[in-house]
Formats: sequence, C-alpha cells, structure tokens
Amino acid sequence: MWVKTSKITRMLLRPTLFLLTCTLFLACKKDKPSGPKQDSSIYFPPASGTWETTTPTSLGWNNTALGNTFDFLEQKHSKAFIILHNGRIVAEKYFGSFTADSLWYWASAGKILTATLVGIAQNEGLLSLADPASKYLGAGWTSLPAAQEQQITVRHLLTMTSGLEDGVPDDHCTLPTCLQYKAAPGTRWAYHNAPYTLLEKVVETASGKTYNTYFREKIRDRIGMNGLWIKSGWNNVYYSSARSMARFGLLIQAGAQWNGTPVLNDEPYFNAMINTSQNLNLSYGYLWWLNGKASHMLPTVQFVFNGSMVPNAPADMYAALGKNDQKIYVVPSKKLVIIRMGEAAGNVQLAVSSFDNELWGYLKQVFP
Repeated sequence: MWVKTSKITRMLLRPTLFLLTCTLFLACKKDKPSGPKQDSSIYFPPASGTWETTTPTSLGWNNTALGNTFDFLEQKHSKAFIILHNGRIVAEKYFGSFTADSLWYWASAGKILTATLVGIAQNEGLLSLADPASKYLGAGWTSLPAAQEQQITVRHLLTMTSGLEDGVPDDHCTLPTCLQYKAAPGTRWAYHNAPYTLLEKVVETASGKTYNTYFREKIRDRIGMNGLWIKSGWNNVYYSSARSMARFGLLIQAGAQWNGTPVLNDEPYFNAMINTSQNLNLSYGYLWWLNGKASHMLPTVQFVFNGSMVPNAPADMYAALGKNDQKIYVVPSKKLVIIRMGEAAGNVQLAVSSFDNELWGYLKQVFP
C-alpha cells in the first residue's frame, strides 16, 4: 500500500514541480534585463573596408535641398557632415582641409558615451544608479556635510540633478571646494559639468580599469570606432573621426546592439537613457537631449521654456550636443543618424544653440 501511495504522490507532484521549475526559471530570466530588439533591416559597416552607401535619389530625397544644406554648413564653419539612413551613408561631406581620417573633439556630445558606459557597468553588476556616489568617489568628494553628501546618487550625476551649485567660478572644477550645496539632490536641474565628469571616476572605481581601457573594451573596439579620451583641464574629452561618431549614433539607433550582438544588454536602462529622466527638465534623459517634449531647459539658466527644444526637427529625435556645435542626431521615425563636427556655427558656444533649429530648417526640406 505504501508503494502505491508513493507512486500516486509522485505522479501528482510531477506537474507541480514542473510548473515550479518553470516559474523559477522565468523569474530568474526576468531579473536579468535583456537588450532592445534590433531592426533586422539596419546595415552595420565592417570594422575596416568599404562602408556601403545609398543615394538620396533612391530614397526620394530632395537633392537641391541637400545641396543647400551643404552650402549652409560651409558658411557655418563646419568640418564634417554625415547622414546615415538605416546604417548606409547617404551623404558625407568634408570642408576645408578636414578629411575622413581627421580627428576632432566631441565636447559634451561625448556625454552620451559615458551614459552608455555607466549602463554597461550596471548591467555587469559593477555599480547601481541607486548607489551613493561616495561609494565610488570616497567620503569628502564635496564640501557638503557627510549626511548630505551621502544623498547624492550615481543617478543624480547622470541626470544633472545633484543639487550642487553650478554658479561657482568654474563649473568644470571637481575639487571638493568647488562642489557646494545649492539644493537637495533630485529637486533642481542644472547643466553642471563637474558632477558629470566625476562619473569617469565612478566607472574606474567600479570596473578597476582606466576609463580609456574600459571604454575601449566595452564600446569602441566592439563597433569599430577609433579615438580616445584626452584630459583637458578638469574635463575628459573624446576625439575621433566623424565616421566613428556616426558608428556610435548607429549603435544607439539599433538599440545598443551591433550586428546582432548586444553592447548594452539592458532594455530598461536603454529606454530610460533616451527618455525623460526626471520631472524638472522634460527634454533631458541620461545625458541625452530629447526633442518633442512639452517644455525644455537650457544650460546656464534656471528657466523652463514651453515647447519643443528644436521645433524644426522631428518630435522623436534625441541628440548628443557639444560645445561649438558638435552634433549627433538620431531620428528613429526616419531611420536617420546625422553627424556634424566643426567650429562654432555662431556666437553661442554652448551645447545647445539656435544652430540646431537653423540646420533642421534646411534638413526638413531634404527628407520626404
């Protein structure tokens, strides 16, 4: 009788154990974020060799308007301009002595490289956005009392909401004496370079590698970029060719995956990076500028402007913007990545300028 009961019990338990195993398996899978799905129609250029091209005519674009755009760019002190459509080069123009092999600085457009690298480090379990920044920077990295300093997290550095005073004589300075209290973290948005710059040390401490090494291993070499980070005063600035800038824009257009291989394998982080990160400046993600929002803020001012940041550009555009008008525009609805390198287009040298809207006044005449 005991044998029969055991057999029946085992038979009854098998489906339960199977369901329990499946549930646990799915739960474990859920705990490990997966990367965004990649559009299979996107073309990825090889690490070396020919980068495939296509023509404006084949896409139904306006060639006359494209020529007018080139003329405008030349007048505005541009050095390089590239348009990708689904990964293929449609337009590539260099001005003056600048060539496809020339290197140029990204300025603050390089912030998006850092945003992606922080996401990779978090996905590898090396850090968490919820961690106090002092976990990686050490106690006393600001001039704040310990209890206040402890409240500033990695996320605050990533979203420009540290609450630290940006009105100091040098807002690039990362010395504790330059990092002073202004507001509680998370309650004030200000485009402040120093707290952002310290993300470099956060990544180095978390990874145990130099910033250039970790970046090279996790992003640069995996997508065939060239270039490196170079110290310039308090700042760490990325230099590369225009095509390398285009490669990174393409990586982001493809959901941070390169030819089927995840580079940033965390869909929730990726989506958060290119969407509103806080309720103070709706047009700012994780170091990305976002178009098409109900309002926006700009560097150096504490004023909320109504409407989209770049009215002439598509509403779904997000952008990396750097001093002297270094630009990466990504437009998912039109499958575009657009690159501009050069000197300042006008008198304003800030990351965001009227040049964005002027340029898109020309570009919107190009695309159907």
